[in-house]
Formats: sequence, structure tokens, C-alpha cells
Amino acid sequence: MKRRLFLSAALGTLALPACAGAPERSSRPVAKPGDALARSAADADRLVTRAGLGGRVGFSVADAQTGEILETHNPIRPLPPASVAKAVTALYALETLGADFRFTTRLVATGPIRGGRLDGDLVLVGGGDPALDTDGLADLAAQAAAAGLREVGGQLLVDGSALPAIERIDREQPDHVSYNPAIGGVNLNFNRVHFSWQRSGAAYATAMEARTERFRPGVSTSTMAVADRSLPVYTYDRQGGADAWTVARGQLGGEGSRWLPVRNPDLYAGDVLRGMLRANGIAAPAAQPGRGQGSTVAQVQSATLDRIAASMLRYSTNLVAEVIGLTATARRAGRPGSLAASGDVMSQWLAQRTGTRQPDFDDHSGLNGTNRIAANDMVRLLTAPGAMARLRPLLKEITLEGPPRQAVQAKTGTLNFVSGLAGYFDARSGRSLAFATFVADTDRRAALPVSERERPAGGQGWARTARSLQFDLIERWAAVHA
Repeated sequence: MKRRLFLSAALGTLALPACAGAPERSSRPVAKPGDALARSAADADRLVTRAGLGGRVGFSVADAQTGEILETHNPIRPLPPASVAKAVTALYALETLGADFRFTTRLVATGPIRGGRLDGDLVLVGGGDPALDTDGLADLAAQAAAAGLREVGGQLLVDGSALPAIERIDREQPDHVSYNPAIGGVNLNFNRVHFSWQRSGAAYATAMEARTERFRPGVSTSTMAVADRSLPVYTYDRQGGADAWTVARGQLGGEGSRWLPVRNPDLYAGDVLRGMLRANGIAAPAAQPGRGQGSTVAQVQSATLDRIAASMLRYSTNLVAEVIGLTATARRAGRPGSLAASGDVMSQWLAQRTGTRQPDFDDHSGLNGTNRIAANDMVRLLTAPGAMARLRPLLKEITLEGPPRQAVQAKTGTLNFVSGLAGYFDARSGRSLAFATFVADTDRRAALPVSERERPAGGQGWARTARSLQFDLIERWAAVHA
């Protein structure tokens, strides 16, 4: 019997921009003969052996209500969780900040407004909002205009000091992948810029935009030059305050577009804000980083944290995970000095919350392959008091169509030669089970050169086999542990 994977959008419309594409996607499982599934009572170890994935496999399944461990395989071996780490981050942030927490972004005037002119600086004060977009800056500019502002007499400043400035989440990723942007106290459009191109004769017209559905402003803080070469496809350099990109002419074709990461988020946001102010009749100088205190003339707030977390788990957005994790750490232990330091605080929280001693997080998204957690430790978190009630409704629903159909609420995780899956499902008797399955061939992953890390040879097939093994195990558990 062939099996298909269906994703059901049970979360409804969330207050985050539609451009929150997932950098990691769950792979469709390969077809499996029926005798490999639960009806044949196949042994779990045989399923693991037959998958022939290389590397390591670890799993644990438990009664979700009591925490009783029902079945394991390498349960205490620390393995990279990939984006399954986002489920840990979601619970960490929700329990630290509260489900109703909102991020606030403000425009602050350091002096009085007289006759439409601000005698002082106008400061964009970031609160870390991971969902701030160009529309939000337009709303701030409209509020400032309604307050009577027509000219900024001093400086236009951007204050991103609420969170540490992090140039990229994982330094081992290619420069151009948009799921590895900078992180800071001001994050605009997920710290991505939209690059588009169109051929006109022998030349190309290119655009770098902070685009949303409402606005498509061009930016000066990210530039693109078309170079006469075939490879590499992209090169990156930092030139003053600008992200300077080149792209290979031989790779462009007629027209197209893609998102590129932003490495200078404060100046990027300031550039776009200046354009939105101008569109609302407010003259302002070029933006620069800085700080200042004064009166709030405009502010926008994010959606509540529970909705942000649900969207993050659904779309697997790395920037959102890092921001909510860093913000939770700042609440618990003060502003962290680095992403790794914040990951350490989350690891300590997990150990204290569940009594585990092995988790080791270097980030909050799982993008770094150096993160480690054992399957037993993940299951202990999923079955900790109050965890299922808070987390299960936020997880993406996956339906395995057998027969019989099997609904699973889980977080997937995929890196090159790393696959994770953890969450909840109900056995055929109605018994709720919690599980975690991690598969990793870390030697094969470590051997990849940077040029092959976006789409390595054999990576997609390996990921499909890993996901199929994970689904086979769930179907077995649903029958055996009823």
C-alpha cells in the first residue's frame, strides 16, 4: 500500500507576513510495502537496519500523560535535532515571556516638534519584533505625520540594542541563503531583501527591494552587480554600510527573483523608514545607527507570542526562532552576549525543567549542526507537566494516509544528512503518545564543501528515506502501544 503525506493547515490565519517561507521542508516519504508497517508487527530495530541510512538513529516513545517510556533505540545518544529545536524554543519562550507577550517598535523624538520641525533626533527603537515588515514602518511614518511631524532637524537613528547584533546564525552556510540572515534588535522583512532581474537585450535590469504586498521600495543598503562569469552564482562583500552582491550572468536566464539575506539590519530598516517618512511628507536625513531617549511619537506592536510561535513552528522560520529565544534569555539572564551564550541558557532551562543533563544548544533554530539533544531528553520535555497542553495545539498537523490514517502533531527538522521529527499522536486506542526520532550522518555532513551545502548530491534521497523510517515507526507505535 502506498503512503502519502498530507499537511493540514489547522492553525488558521496568523498575523505574520505571507513571505515567511520555510527554509526546511518535510520530505514526501517513499512508497513502502505493507508488510513493513505495523500490521506485520515488524521489529523497530529491523526497520532501522533496513533503512540503511548510515550514521546514527535514536528514538524514544512514551505515554504522553504519564511520561512512561515505552520503546527506545539509542535513547541517550546526543544527536543534532535540526529544526526540531524550534519546539524547544517555543516552549522556552512561552514559559518565560507568556503567551500574550508582544514585541513593540517605537519612533522616539529626542526633542520637541515645533511648527512641524523636530528639534532633535528621530530614533527607530527596535524591540526585536521578528515579524516587523515594510508595512509596519509605513504605519509608523503615518502616525508620525498625524502627530504633526514634517521635518527631522537632527539625525535619523536606528537603535537595535535590545538584542545582540549577530551577523548570521550559522557561519558554515553559503553567503546567499536567505534562511541564514543577521539577527538584531531591529529585524525587517525577516532581514531579507528581494532581488529580481529581467533581461533587456544583452543587458539586465535588476532591483533590490524591501517588498511586501503593499510596498516595493528600492533600497540602497543592498546592491547587486551582474558579473560576466558562470560560477560562483553569487559573491558577497561588505562595502561600508552596504551589502554588495554580484551574480553570475550565465546563471540568470531571462528573468526571475529570489530573497537574499541582509547583514546590516539597522541600516536596512533605516533606509526603508526614511523612504516611508518621505512618502508621508516628512523630510529626514540618511539613517545611521544610534541611540536616544525622548517621547514616543509612534509605535506598532506584533501579534501575541503564542501566534508568533505557532507561525514559527508551521513555517520553520529561523529568524523568528532566534529572536524569541534571545528575548526569553534576556528576560531570564540579561541580554546575552552571543547566540551560543543564549543557547546555553536555554540548555540550562531544559535541564532544570526536565532533569535532563545532555542537551547542548548553540542556537534557537537548529540551523547549526553543532546542536545536540538525545531522544529521551526531547521526550521528557514533551511529557513534562503542562508541556503538551501548551505545545501540541501549536504544532503542524501531519496526516499519514495508510490505511489507516494517522494524524500527528509534530515539528520536522531537516539539514544536510540530518532529519528530526518530534511531537504527539494518538494510538489507535486513543492513548496519547509523545515521541522523538533523530537521524544523522554527521560524518557525511561534515565532509561537504561549502559550495555543495545548499543542494548536496544524494541529500534529497537520504532525507526521504529518513522521513519514511520515521513515519514507519509512528505507524508501528500506533498499533503496538495501544
